[in-house]
Amino acid sequence: VLYQNYPNPFNPATKIRYNIPFIETHSGASAQKVLLKVYDVLGSEIATLVNEEKFPGVYEVEFNGSRLSSGVYFYRLTASNSGGRYTATKKFVLMK
Repeated sequence: VLYQNYPNPFNPATKIRYNIPFIETHSGASAQKVLLKVYDVLGSEIATLVNEEKFPGVYEVEFNGSRLSSGVYFYRLTASNSGGRYTATKKFVLMK
């Protein structure tokens, strides 16, 4: 589950929370490959905030937009393992 960032709008930093759910496999709970990326309105990748395996739980990461222009950006979470794939995208606003 991907939550809305806080604060939003933000300047220069914001926090993004996400929850990796328990997905049972034949060997019990397994880690999932997690990607959390930031994109501009044109779909260009701005940053990779997470690119690693995570076990079930709630996580939080900070995004610092001090080098970016004011505007609308998107963040996308993708989590996958042998049991399936989850993708969610949220919008956030950087106001300087």
